This record gives sequence, structure tokens and C-alpha cells, in this order.
Amino acid sequence: MDFNPTFFSHPKAADGFTLTHRDKAIRRFWIQHGIACRKIGAAIGRALGRPCVTNVWIPDGYKDTPADRRGPRERLTESLDAIFETAISPRLNLDSVEGKLFGIGSESYVVGSHEFYLGYAVSRRKMLTLDAGHYHPTESIADKISSVLQFLPEILLHVSRGVRWDSDHVVTWTDDLQAIAREIVANDYSGRVHIGLDYFDASINRIAAWVIGARNVLRALLLALLEPPSIRAAETAGDHTARLALQEEARNLPFGAVWDYYCERSEAPAGDAWLGEVKRYEKTVFSKR
Repeated sequence: MDFNPTFFSHPKAADGFTLTHRDKAIRRFWIQHGIACRKIGAAIGRALGRPCVTNVWIPDGYKDTPADRRGPRERLTESLDAIFETAISPRLNLDSVEGKLFGIGSESYVVGSHEFYLGYAVSRRKMLTLDAGHYHPTESIADKISSVLQFLPEILLHVSRGVRWDSDHVVTWTDDLQAIAREIVANDYSGRVHIGLDYFDASINRIAAWVIGARNVLRALLLALLEPPSIRAAETAGDHTARLALQEEARNLPFGAVWDYYCERSEAPAGDAWLGEVKRYEKTVFSKR
């Protein structure tokens, strides 16, 4: 379970600042909120019998160019330290921090940037969250995985899909998704990477959105598991020509048949067989809500 303490949609966040607010009383309100949410995360972990990841993301930042970039980040460091002051068993709750390039209303400056949280996570031994929709549109989090795991024991991924400036679109079968899955599998990181699905789309059936994205993530992980070992062997031998040739030839391998077989073995619908069930649920349950 990935639990996000909501640092927004509240009168005390109306001006866009929470843990970095100049007003000490408002900061204290949000610090207490963060402390309470860690306790909620621990309760979820206890109920589920496995750790809950309490992931801190805040919207704090400026729409236009700030005069002071240092002050808010110093206040954020102090606020986070206060939230995490009391230790909680990692068997119940894991703490993570999540950065962002920019947001609506914080186009020019985000206090909790990637660099800030990377430094904080490494220095405080917290998990770092990499969200696929929180970076530049041409920037992939796949390459960041092996970098940050040199210095952190675990990370959290928010597998999402950015479209221009917006994130959290339903995960589709993209090269970026496949690259993320390959980094996890090829480097034997499955025990160190927590995979969270972070997307929503109210313009389509919400269950269908969930199923499409979840199946694509599973499909990408399966594809990574099926990568021919000859590709890495060619690289190890220094034959980069063969590596590229084999990578391209692998695109034609009958992966779809393996996926269908996996679905059948898992007693899950193959192909689009699940769509009819979702439509029936939409007609008999959703429409009556």
C-alpha cells in the first residue's frame, strides 16, 4: 500500500505552501499532519501484514521567479526532520519522499525538487520516490534507478505517464514503461524497488483505467524477464554491433503468446476478454451509484 499524506485541499494550504510556510504555526499544523499520517501508515501496515509506504509529496513552490530559493528548502528540511523524528518499525511503515520538476502554480520553483529529495533521502536514509510523470517530458526515470540505488537500499516508483506538462495519465505500452521494467529486472532490483501505480482518468471507466495500466506494467515486467541473455553477453564481450542487432531482432519475438499463456496459467482473462466484465460491472453497479 502506498499512502500519500494530503498536503493540499485545505484552507491552511490555500496560498500553496505547507511544510515550508513562513508562518511557524502553519508549518506546525502540517508537521503534526505528517506525524499523524505516519501513524496511519503504520496501522495500515499492521492490518495488511506488510509495510505501508507513507510517501510525502508537497505542492510548495512559486508560479514566478522567487527571490529566495534557500529559505523554503531550509524550512522543508527542518519540517521533515520533525515529522520523521519518532522511529516507526520498518515492518509496519516505510517513509519516502517525492520530488517534482514543476506543478500548476509552481511553474518557476518547486521547493521539493529531485535534487533536494535525493540529498535528503541519502542523508536521512529515507526512500526516494521516482515518479515517471514528474520530470521533463523527454526525461526517463529508468536511467535514474541504477544511479540512486547505489546509495539507497530501496526506492519507490510511481509508474505513471506524462503528457506534455501533465502527469498521471493511464499507463500505456510505451518504450519508457518497458525501459523502467527492464532496469528493475535486468539489474535484479525487484527486492529493492516498490512499484506503485500512479494514474487516473475520469474520462473513461475507472476500473478499466486501473486494469489497462496494471496489465501493462505486468506485461512490461514479463517482457523484461524474457529478454534473450545473448544481448547482455554481446555487450560483455564488447560487441556492441551484435548487441544492437540482437536488441532489434528481439522486438519480433512472440511475446504476445507468452503473455496470453501467462494469463491463462494465472486464471486471468487473456486479450480483451476482461473488457466485457468491466462493462457489465459498469452497467449493473456503477450506473446505480
